[in-house]
Amino acid sequence: MSERDDSPTVEREGAPTANRWTLPKLRVDRNGDWFDEDVEITHPGILANLRATLKRDAAGYFIQTSVRIPVEVEDVPLVMVRVERRGETLRGVLNDGTEVVIDPATLCIGAADVPYCAVREGAFEARLARAAAFQLLQLAEYDERSGRGTLRLGGRDYALRRAG
Repeated sequence: MSERDDSPTVEREGAPTANRWTLPKLRVDRNGDWFDEDVEITHPGILANLRATLKRDAAGYFIQTSVRIPVEVEDVPLVMVRVERRGETLRGVLNDGTEVVIDPATLCIGAADVPYCAVREGAFEARLARAAAFQLLQLAEYDERSGRGTLRLGGRDYALRRAG
């Protein structure tokens, strides 16, 4: 028969316990890179999980597990790294490798002339990286007199409007 061990347990110094666990301090920089504190998260599986579970509400960005983990986002959480026209649609590749259809009606020009668009059924905005911005501008027509750009797709014109 085994006897019950009532001796006190010894905790390793610095090891987290249920009552001492603190939330990670997650943030996404303007390039779409994820960090915990100041350590960049580079593991593909962890990044995929974080990006897939990211949510947003009136209080901001967060990841919901058994607790709500806030995520500080410097600009927007996703970056469009490539833009191309396929037939009469505009497609893009996000920094997580997913390919998306871009609704040209959601394109807008933000501060410092940086383009943005809605992605993931409008749940998030994505900032166009410099290369993607140039790819978009190559597809648009620019009117020197009015200073406006227009993207023509599917027989419709979409003004590249300034964010308001």
